[in-house]
Amino acid sequence: MALVLAILSFAAFTANVALGASGVAVPLSDVGEMLVLVAASTFFVVAILKKEADRRNKSDG
Repeated sequence: MALVLAILSFAAFTANVALGASGVAVPLSDVGEMLVLVAASTFFVVAILKKEADRRNKSDG
């Protein structure tokens, strides 16, 4: 779930940057863009830590 949220957040960030680069009005301000990128990074870290914990629990049992 966290990995899906990370992908969606990063896709929103990428779309916002692409729209800004093409000259179209961007839907997010600079602060909004930063918050979306922070959310994507946070969700990615949570997903990786969960996968590592699952792997460690699987190897212990």
